[in-house]
Amino acid sequence: MKWPAQRLTAGSKKSFGMYDEAAKLDAAGADLIHLEFGRPHADTPLHIKEAAKAALDAGIVHYGDFRGTLSFRQALAEKLTSFNGLDYGVDEILVTNGLTHASFAAFMAAIDPGDEVILLDPYYPQHIGKTELAGGKVVIAELDKANDFAISKEKIAAKITDRTRMIVLINPANPTGRVYSSAELQNVADLAIEHDLLVLSDEVYEYITYGAAEHVSIASLPGMRERTISCFAFTKAYSMDGWRIGYLTADAALMPAIMRITMTDVTHVNVFIQEGARAAVEGPQDAMLAMVEADRRKRDIVVQALNQMPGVTCPEPEGTIYAFPDISATGRSSQDLAMAILKEAHVVVESGSFYGAGGEGHLRVCFGSESEARVTEAMERLTRFFNAL
Repeated sequence: MKWPAQRLTAGSKKSFGMYDEAAKLDAAGADLIHLEFGRPHADTPLHIKEAAKAALDAGIVHYGDFRGTLSFRQALAEKLTSFNGLDYGVDEILVTNGLTHASFAAFMAAIDPGDEVILLDPYYPQHIGKTELAGGKVVIAELDKANDFAISKEKIAAKITDRTRMIVLINPANPTGRVYSSAELQNVADLAIEHDLLVLSDEVYEYITYGAAEHVSIASLPGMRERTISCFAFTKAYSMDGWRIGYLTADAALMPAIMRITMTDVTHVNVFIQEGARAAVEGPQDAMLAMVEADRRKRDIVVQALNQMPGVTCPEPEGTIYAFPDISATGRSSQDLAMAILKEAHVVVESGSFYGAGGEGHLRVCFGSESEARVTEAMERLTRFFNAL
């Protein structure tokens, strides 16, 4: 018997990075502090859970609209207008099982075999697998590492061919913590318009920005609405990672193809969970804002501590729940150093090379996944580790 399909064996190997290695020590009872996984530490706000429970009690348990419940999409349309500056009708919004599902549906709807998809390096590894499953070819365009991983119009332009179909953008950026300026986004927009390309915009960290950094949705720029598929989720800001709820927006001309994918693979998203997510959008935002403030405090602890460790420099992330310190002065590869930190300090961080060649010389440190006390303890362990190098 032939098994499995060749598209699953011919592509890049799926990996969860240091999480796989840490699981072995977890199973042995080690006291690990997990700063590798982008999992929010806080519980889902109470009013969101209560709304989902109320929906169950009210009998909202049957088939619903393939696109998502109308009341939820209406709430999302209002949020998109007020927060993102985007004007989408309810039929241009599709509720999905998290952002991963949203972007997968977009890849499957947009990419033909042989089409090229440009990822900005450092990138999110999952986008490689989605491109390959759709039959596409991954093309890497480096971010400007010397300029705090800024978007380089010239480096992207050099990678565009007559087979290029899509540019993938993550803003705020995982793993670097950058929040791209309007000027940087305009550079991407100019290239997309000039070469008639799609842009897939992953905006899961849209609410998690710090200080003067301000999130801008690339679809709000002139000429980009009709060529952008924007993907959102409740995972990070509302601490709803286990709920698996998100949505995408796309111009009416693009939506039927995307819906053909989602109607085939899941029919539609769980209806009572949508009621919980609607409460997140329409209800009080104080819990979400408090979680972002808690992340800011932990960011400050991490950045200050890392910059005092020998061989480490760490810029202040403008957004997300990640710091991306430069450890190149240690002379160790990021994978080697991450493994040593795991085994010797019992702190789990991710190697920068997990996010592509552009991430080498860095570690990704997730300060959002543990309590402030545990993050502080992790920095104490790392300080001892780097002092002993």
